[in-house]
Amino acid sequence: MLKIILADNQAIFRAGAAKVLAVEDDMRIVAQADTLQKLHMALTSFRAGILIFSETLAADMPALVDAGNKHKTRLVVVAETPENSSQLIKSGVHGLMYRSVSGPALVECVRKVAQGESWVQDMESESQSSETDAVGARVRDRLTGKELKIVALIVQGYKNKDIAVKLGTTEQVIKNYLRNVYDKIGVSDRLELALFTIHHRILLEAAAATGVNH
Repeated sequence: MLKIILADNQAIFRAGAAKVLAVEDDMRIVAQADTLQKLHMALTSFRAGILIFSETLAADMPALVDAGNKHKTRLVVVAETPENSSQLIKSGVHGLMYRSVSGPALVECVRKVAQGESWVQDMESESQSSETDAVGARVRDRLTGKELKIVALIVQGYKNKDIAVKLGTTEQVIKNYLRNVYDKIGVSDRLELALFTIHHRILLEAAAATGVNH
């Protein structure tokens, strides 16, 4: 059984990755962490085969790589942007992916890294697939600018109340918008909405282009 630790300060991404990996019979998520401190505690306690962690949690990459080596845990980093990818790979991680990673690619990455290989998400094939992503494009064209802003904030893990404050409206108005968005996309809750958006890069890029951020 391959034991995996998921460490990311974005709860939506952790939940999405856990959902994908839980389907695999030979993989088990033994811990989830949202801070660097919890990440190090999980590394020490669980002796996992793989640690998937976000670049934002790795303030001290050499220390994290040392801890991974000490506990015989192989490291997969979730990079925020392609700009830092070569630096991250040189730092000693075994795998690199982006938040746009698809379910099958995530599983492939974990398997390859567990077997002692290196794996880096290919952004070229990702961008080609986004061009031919008719489903993502159709959904993007159905959503209004305001709806895309709300989707962008949901993916970042914001609650309805916080979204209402950010967009200068009420929580009830956000709930109404979300109901419309769920209907247009064909999902039933915010986690499904976030996962759909992350897996359809064309939609993720459109949401990101609305300029709403932390």
